[in-house]
Amino acid sequence: LAKAVYNQIYKEFEGSSFLFNIKEISEQPNGLVQLQEQLLFEVLKTKNLKIANDARGINLIKEKLHCKRVLLILDDVDHLKQLNSLAASSGWFGPGSRVIVTTRDEHLLTILGVHEKYKVEELHHEESLQLFSWHAFGMAHPLQDYKELSISVVNYAGGLPLALEILGSNLFGRSTIEWKDSLEKLQKYPNNQIQKILEMSFDSLDDDNVKN
Repeated sequence: LAKAVYNQIYKEFEGSSFLFNIKEISEQPNGLVQLQEQLLFEVLKTKNLKIANDARGINLIKEKLHCKRVLLILDDVDHLKQLNSLAASSGWFGPGSRVIVTTRDEHLLTILGVHEKYKVEELHHEESLQLFSWHAFGMAHPLQDYKELSISVVNYAGGLPLALEILGSNLFGRSTIEWKDSLEKLQKYPNNQIQKILEMSFDSLDDDNVKN
């Protein structure tokens, strides 16, 4: 949903940045600094920008962007420190700027005092199966030989649109044997880790295909 909003309105701003997977990236060494560099690069189109540390990054963002009307999407935020390093205040950006945050922790939004909240509801089973099928088969329903497998994948995704899209796209054109193999790998992990699991499972599946 945030990506759809971004694609629709980003041209209305002087600069824009969509920072994906903030939770995951911030857990890496110097992850927050990497995100700060990406933010400034995407808005300013400045190459080879290197930031020494988090504090320097904060100062640069405020210094370079306080007069620019920007659109900033912060995807999958789970800790206040991430917000403090990337967009702690509307005063960091010029008048008319917009910051959109996606998070599973509504308390973070309360702390920030956000102006508007929008809760994305999970899809019902039939809606989930249809969305998944469009990405996995290019039509609104699964192929007969894949029906039971599709239902299993949809149940695993738990009504999360992005997960359904990623799963469907990665399974598109694969054999039922590959589907079963991928599903077995996914089911080894709880679905609250779905993003990392998707990456791990399909990377592994691709590796297996290369070996074969």
